[in-house]
Amino acid sequence: MSENRYRISEIKLKPGEPEHKLEEKIRKKLKRRDLKIRDLTVIRKSLDARKKPEIRWVYTVDFSCGQKLKLPEAPDMSYREVPCGTEKMKHRPVIVGFGPCGMFAGLILAERGYRPVIYERGCPMEERIRKVDRFWEEGALDPECNVQFGEGGAGTFSDGKLTSGIRDMRKRKVLEEFVEAGADPAILIDQKPHIGTDVLRTVVTEIRRKILRLGGEVHFGSRLEGIGTREGRLESLAIRTEDGLQTVPAEDLILGIGHSARDTMKMLKETGMAMSQKPLSIGVRIEHPQSIVDEAQYGAAEKEDLPPATYNLSYHCENGRGVYTFCMCPGGVVVTASSEEGGVVVNGMSYHDRDSGIANSALLVDVHTEDFGGEDVLAGIDFQRKYERAAYRLGGGGYKPPKTTWGAFRDGSPEAEPVLGALPEFAVEAIREAMPKLGRKLAGFDSPDAVLTAVETRSSSPVRIHRGETLESSIAGVYPGGEGAGHAGGIMSSAVDGIRLAEQIISKYTEE
Repeated sequence: MSENRYRISEIKLKPGEPEHKLEEKIRKKLKRRDLKIRDLTVIRKSLDARKKPEIRWVYTVDFSCGQKLKLPEAPDMSYREVPCGTEKMKHRPVIVGFGPCGMFAGLILAERGYRPVIYERGCPMEERIRKVDRFWEEGALDPECNVQFGEGGAGTFSDGKLTSGIRDMRKRKVLEEFVEAGADPAILIDQKPHIGTDVLRTVVTEIRRKILRLGGEVHFGSRLEGIGTREGRLESLAIRTEDGLQTVPAEDLILGIGHSARDTMKMLKETGMAMSQKPLSIGVRIEHPQSIVDEAQYGAAEKEDLPPATYNLSYHCENGRGVYTFCMCPGGVVVTASSEEGGVVVNGMSYHDRDSGIANSALLVDVHTEDFGGEDVLAGIDFQRKYERAAYRLGGGGYKPPKTTWGAFRDGSPEAEPVLGALPEFAVEAIREAMPKLGRKLAGFDSPDAVLTAVETRSSSPVRIHRGETLESSIAGVYPGGEGAGHAGGIMSSAVDGIRLAEQIISKYTEE
């Protein structure tokens, strides 16, 4: 008997109810008590808390059976490899940056036999963790290896969230590679998957080892300092290592430099690469007890079988500016994420178990390009740097970020002056207008005791590097990608963008 494979959605279970009851729920929904279900696979699992306290887990599942049903067929979710091209490569493809974009570009190229050479300015994982821990404990910043630079990119010291608004089948490939490298298999089905910074560190090193096994190379402590061209096409790279400046012949370069590689952006501008200003955001990190968020989102529901609650809030100010929460970390911590001497940047981070008891999120205000105060393509970087340096100064030095409470911020109390001084006036006004409205959307969000820490400036890149239909920049052979190039936002979209760039090279050349 031939088997049919179907997909069905909106199958609901109570929190704590075992998943083996899914088959019974499917039969009931289809009114087919005789249905013989085989090979049931959970595809998606999300939490519906709209009707508190009747909270439910909602499932999408695929299953096989020998009967004809009025259901959509289960789609093939396997990664589809692009065919190889016909041109012969002169040099191995080069990748600069070993964050999500560069990592997955390197993995795809290595899997197809193209043996990529990857350069990362920061340190390998173990050394990076030691340097970051020392920075947090003693204020000793290494500008080349920190929360922004090093193996895994800025995402290594984050919540490891994998949510993304993009619709792309490559997302499944990213998730499967993360699971193969040691991530919780739950990320394959969770609506809001996350890995956690503690697990992500192991996952990233495993992916690097896989690239090496497949013939790729990864060089740390190697910074891109120049691009050589001939007749508008990439010809060579200048790479700074501990042994000095080296010239590397290259015809294809994937740029996954991240949004904090400001010196590299300056070099690209001087090289003549086409780029433009891009709007950004500025704000603070806001913290609440996780119990407040759980109560607001779950109400009187039994919380033992529920994960730490999340939120996503926004408000449109009367002057047209948006205020919104971003990168919400349930059960996490606020960390200093500086990469330049004399500047303070903050971010949120959480471990896999999200068990700190404190919820934090960026609370951001739109920054328009006209706020930058100049026409230079890098004026957004100067804008960010201005407030990062103010936060360093007002925090008293030593990379201690200024903090206050929402009550003090709202009232303009003297204790709030360091935080107020680390923000442009329009951001202060927007946050003051928005907070009571956000408090109506999430009870307790505007609690006077909520802690605000300044300053958050690196939610996105202030620059977009232009690229054409083949995803190349104005310099042929250079493929800018990920967050730093302004073409992604977050781990998942950056990883997918890296895969797309690798596919462009594969579709052009034969295997090495």
